[in-house]
Amino acid sequence: MQRRRFLTQAAAATGAGLAAVGLPAVAQNAPTVRWRMSTGWPKSLDALYGSADELCRRVGELTGGKFEIRAFPGGEIVPYAQNMEAVSNGTVECNHVLATAHIGTNTAIAFDTGLSFGMNARQHNAWIQFGGGMEKLREMYGQYGITNFVTGNVGVQMGGWYRKEIKSLKDLEGLKIRVGGIGGMVLQKLGAVPQQIPPSDIYPSLEKGTIDAAEWIGPYDDERLGLNKVAPFYYSPGWWEGSASITTMVNTEAWEKLPAEFKSAFECAANEQALRMLAAYDAKNPPALRSLIAGGAQLKYFPKDVMEAAYAASQELWGELSEENPDFAKIYPEWKKFQEAEASWFRVAENALDNFTYSEVLKRS
Repeated sequence: MQRRRFLTQAAAATGAGLAAVGLPAVAQNAPTVRWRMSTGWPKSLDALYGSADELCRRVGELTGGKFEIRAFPGGEIVPYAQNMEAVSNGTVECNHVLATAHIGTNTAIAFDTGLSFGMNARQHNAWIQFGGGMEKLREMYGQYGITNFVTGNVGVQMGGWYRKEIKSLKDLEGLKIRVGGIGGMVLQKLGAVPQQIPPSDIYPSLEKGTIDAAEWIGPYDDERLGLNKVAPFYYSPGWWEGSASITTMVNTEAWEKLPAEFKSAFECAANEQALRMLAAYDAKNPPALRSLIAGGAQLKYFPKDVMEAAYAASQELWGELSEENPDFAKIYPEWKKFQEAEASWFRVAENALDNFTYSEVLKRS
């Protein structure tokens, strides 16, 4: 018994010693840094807010508690629409947002989140990491004193909840729909009336009939917001982003003051969440969709004329934004070239296998 107790105590002591040795000397001697992170999410959206909170916790763990970041729910210290401005002017050191909500500042921000009929999550990450995307986005954000980081991706989204069925393109005319970012600009071209509404206000707006439809993310989050209780028709796909990448904007001045080890810890935690958030949604969306359908949600697909018109309007919009905004014009040609290369490759291998496999799996289930 004494020998066993000794070995247990020795192992614990060794582990503690290794942890201390593993912490870089600079971090051990550095003063504690405390940051605030504003977010765009209520705590009830645990896949999103929970990811921001976990990122903060991991940074603390990786720095031995020397770098503390505290995440705040959406609207608690910064209004939803002011998350970018708050980081730019130093009100908070960082945020956790869907960047496309801030295209009113610069339409090129859409490339950070994803464009309508754009690349999927893997392709978008490839463009960011190896296609020159991060360099171009950093140049654009630099105008606002911001350094951007990818801290998640929700994957392809659903097309939202509708109080009335969408049978043709005509049904979009005058439709008041809660939709964020670039998708709203495309829908406006199709006759819809886009509304910018924070997540916490979507349910009451749809319930009261202030809006006719609302999109958020997908089954898991939509069920948590209760959107199925106030609109029966659930449409797919959410074409307004091929996937929706989540961004943490960091005040550049605050970033440059960090020790190198703290920067590495932050980047490591950000990369973890980029992986874990997508995995979380891929795991949680299938059972949530089954639950929604079992509860009465009517799953629908957008009619062909809606999809074709939305695609055409998107391509037209990219040309208009390129003429209006030098930042958009600088990024778009190389982004488009990268998308075309990815589409040609995924069509050869990924799609061919996926389409066959899905068909067989579902046929035999």
